[in-house]
Amino acid sequence: MGTTVWTEFGLGAPADLDQLQRRITALAQQLADVQEQLDERIEELDAARAANRELTGALNHTPEATGPPTARRPRPRSG
Repeated sequence: MGTTVWTEFGLGAPADLDQLQRRITALAQQLADVQEQLDERIEELDAARAANRELTGALNHTPEATGPPTARRPRPRSG
């Protein structure tokens, strides 16, 4: 009956349902793989951000004598 309806309305033969199901399964697996890669990248990015925060915090709390060189204004000359 389904084939008859497809033919009567000029839609052509119905697609191979098994082939479509295999394609859906393959795409679902591909999506799962890409999602896993994305999750790994997000974890790496979060770790890099945390390390950056720690390093920035350490630099901001370093005593000036041992910290990185900073631009200093020249002192006014006396006398």
